[in-house]
Amino acid sequence: MTTASKVSSSDLAKGTFVIRDVGSDEHGGAIVADTATAVIMVDFRAMNKLPEFKLERFFGEWEFRARYLLSPSDCESMSVAELLALADEDGARRWRELRLGYTESQGDPTLRAAISEGYTTISAQDVLVAVPEEAIFVAMQALLSPGQHVITVHPAYQSLYEVARAIGCQVSAWPIRPMPGGAGWSFDLDELAALIQPETRLLVLNFPHNPTGYLPDRATLDQILNLAGRYGLTVFSDEMYRGLELDPAARLPAVCDLYENSVSLSGLSKAYGLPGLRLGWLAGRLPDFVTAALKIKDFTTICHSGPSEVLGLIGLRAGERLLARNLALVMRNAGLAAAYFARHPDLFTWYAPQAGSIAFPAWLGPGSVEALCQAALAQVGLMVVPGSIFDYAGPHFRVGLGRENFPVALALLERVVARVIVSS
Repeated sequence: MTTASKVSSSDLAKGTFVIRDVGSDEHGGAIVADTATAVIMVDFRAMNKLPEFKLERFFGEWEFRARYLLSPSDCESMSVAELLALADEDGARRWRELRLGYTESQGDPTLRAAISEGYTTISAQDVLVAVPEEAIFVAMQALLSPGQHVITVHPAYQSLYEVARAIGCQVSAWPIRPMPGGAGWSFDLDELAALIQPETRLLVLNFPHNPTGYLPDRATLDQILNLAGRYGLTVFSDEMYRGLELDPAARLPAVCDLYENSVSLSGLSKAYGLPGLRLGWLAGRLPDFVTAALKIKDFTTICHSGPSEVLGLIGLRAGERLLARNLALVMRNAGLAAAYFARHPDLFTWYAPQAGSIAFPAWLGPGSVEALCQAALAQVGLMVVPGSIFDYAGPHFRVGLGRENFPVALALLERVVARVIVSS
């Protein structure tokens, strides 16, 4: 059994942390190892407390069995050959000469430099490359200690709050609320202020927001960050959908560029349409954060995949073309969805997204939204994710707007709805 006292990232970097590892040798005798060298060890007992990841288990069961998906969150992907066709001379050379050895734990320096160019205050040294889900786990382990308090937007990707809870933190949800008549979504800043406690350590944001597609304006984001600064909170900002703003002028700066005591998460899975690369990153100027996070990563993947890093570099360098392609798909599909739901105001409420490749309409027809989603699977092999998968009670379901075959999936939903109405 491994035990580890949680300390701040600053303490970790100073080399003052002593670990105590209690295990057993091959004969069953106790092994106790002490070291004065600063090393952090993940408390793997916390991993045993993690609940089922509802969304990922749902996708694990149906994503490759269903004929069509109405609820994917990523954008249309491409083949390796298509991506390589976008490579510049340096990228093509790196791919030809790639050797399948280990890579640098923090990430390839050239890749990190390319990532840092997407920010205004971030250097390559401020970037840690990781699988996006791994990045959430690593960041939470590096930032949090048992007994601390975390506030997170809700609904949200489950690991944004469950990892903190498994560490031993108290988690409070800051809920997004639908506005009347499908006018959009909103967060109440007074409600956020009321959630802050003396033990509050971390505020978890996600803009553009999954699953609603909500995006605050700059003034609202500044108010949120000012509130965090007033109480000395660290901010973890999930920005995986940044770059898919339906109005490009509404794109927000990365939180790590606006607020020093923060870490931003981004990657290539959503807006860039390259989820198979499993490439994401953490960026931030928080002192000693990268050092602390690397010591956690030593217990997860250690380093990233070399082929993924080279292909990711090619994708980043072709980023404007990828984002333009995917935004065009999202805008086309958002228009089709709006027209469809507008034809059935007695059956749906459409909440137009402001950014990202997702939306979160509501089902007003007979029966529960879960029954509608089950009917879609059973009748036409269409996978639809109900809001309950996000621990969000009510009639909402997620719609993914980034795929080329969205018109087909939408037509299948219409067929299922017609049968539900006839049989009700």
